[in-house]
Amino acid sequence: MKGWMGKMLRVDLSTGKIRDEILDPSVAKDYIGGRGIGIYYLNRELDPNCDPLEPENLLVMATGPLTGTGAPTGARYMVMTKSPLTGAITCSNSGGRFPTELKRSGYDGVILSGRANRPVYLYIDDGRAELRDASHLWGQTTHDATDRLKSETDAKARIACIGPAGEKLVRFAAIMNDKDRAAGRSGVGAVMG
Repeated sequence: MKGWMGKMLRVDLSTGKIRDEILDPSVAKDYIGGRGIGIYYLNRELDPNCDPLEPENLLVMATGPLTGTGAPTGARYMVMTKSPLTGAITCSNSGGRFPTELKRSGYDGVILSGRANRPVYLYIDDGRAELRDASHLWGQTTHDATDRLKSETDAKARIACIGPAGEKLVRFAAIMNDKDRAAGRSGVGAVMG
């Protein structure tokens, strides 16, 4: 599977369980790119009648086969979910260094489900993933949260996060990465919140 890492990271925020999931090569072929992969998982697992801000919604962050290459627009990732703004399936995307580092972490994407009982963040390093407490980040701007996370993890870390708008479930909140890059369509930040 050229261009693919061959696995997704599945995170159940309700239970705290994290596991690798093999990305079926036929799915990668039939559902090309990060948007296609997100659509595949949402079509397969999401109840179309779920409330976008309830734990039954999924948030899929996915890269494509060109992410991390020198191809034009090859530094992007997609965020797929049911939108709290429109009530429909949505795709928001962003560029920067975060998408390439997500791919280099060994995953084609992350599937988040459930709801954590306290603020947490997902830390991925060298193919290992863990949920860590994020209570100390709650209420901070995305710039401040990014700086704080870099200081407690790695100065070279790449971060995608939400700020107060996402925390307060503002229906058009964005997910910010690399401080100034936004997956800003349709309230994906509220779903992360």
